[in-house]
Amino acid sequence: MSTIQQRLGRAVRRLRAQADYSQESFAAAAGIHRTYMGLVERGRVAATIVTLEKIADALGMAPSELLTEAERER
Repeated sequence: MSTIQQRLGRAVRRLRAQADYSQESFAAAAGIHRTYMGLVERGRVAATIVTLEKIADALGMAPSELLTEAERER
């Protein structure tokens, strides 16, 4: 069973790729350090609500929609 942070990471990676962003350019667009973005995508860190909002904004969605996408990763 995967954790919410792992599911969130997979969802972020999938949505970022669908939006045709490299990890580095996406991190810059979200205002997040690229190394930290990699940790989020690999499910190695639990993103704060502020970080979640930054990621969702960069993807053009609400944080609740991003969490819904993470739940679909089960």
